[in-house]
Amino acid sequence: MGTETPGEANPAAAPTDDPLTEAVALARGAAEAGLGLKLLGGLAVRVLCPGFPPRQRSGQDMDFACLSKGRKHVVGYLERSGCQPDRRFNNLNGDRQMYFTSPAGRPIDVMVDRLTMCHTLDLRPSFGRLPLTIDAVDVLLSKLQIVELNEKDARDILQLLSGIPVRDKTESGSADQPSIDAERFGKLLGADWGWWRTVTGNLGKLPALVTEHPEFVPPGAPLDPLVQARQLHDLAEAAPKGVKWRLRSNVGDRMRWYELPEEVGH
Repeated sequence: MGTETPGEANPAAAPTDDPLTEAVALARGAAEAGLGLKLLGGLAVRVLCPGFPPRQRSGQDMDFACLSKGRKHVVGYLERSGCQPDRRFNNLNGDRQMYFTSPAGRPIDVMVDRLTMCHTLDLRPSFGRLPLTIDAVDVLLSKLQIVELNEKDARDILQLLSGIPVRDKTESGSADQPSIDAERFGKLLGADWGWWRTVTGNLGKLPALVTEHPEFVPPGAPLDPLVQARQLHDLAEAAPKGVKWRLRSNVGDRMRWYELPEEVGH
């Protein structure tokens, strides 16, 4: 994966308009101040897998998460850091999402407690595990919960599975060596059939996707992403299923099991 530590930008590989440096500075400043402001999305993938070539796009947002119990302190920190809040949007939606503009003019989205897209991912159980990003398993789940994968999200999934090992809680990683928490993964999918259906479906798509686009797997990857995908698929199958899961599984695909996320205007 290279010699960089998680969270370090790779200046030689990063374009001049790369948002990573600014995003990491905000996350690190919050961590040093004892505040919970964690990167998620594609920038979190790059922090967790710093040795892989960056997947960067023009006009990329900076996506963060915080907890509701510390939201006011996060708002104050961002404003002191020169970020301009969208006060109207934040007043209306601040219990679940906030919007700012960074000092460099980049959009900042801050999700509060949960990430709600095709499914709802509660970020609170493992929020504090890593210093700069939400937990690695949550970064992965935030990508695997997308019903219609695009190239960007497929690449992110394969990067994570190529660089971050799947481990039991007893083998859980550290900030220097993050891991994908097998226990949290299994519990979530065993409790919710909709999550199980989407995630196992996406894991099942990966072999054909890699065959068609081998360039999606980063060069020099220390882990085989397809082996790890099979491991996660097996975990999902073996996870104990609750009554609610079994009742919903009887309905199956006859009823839509996911939400259609809407773009929120600022």
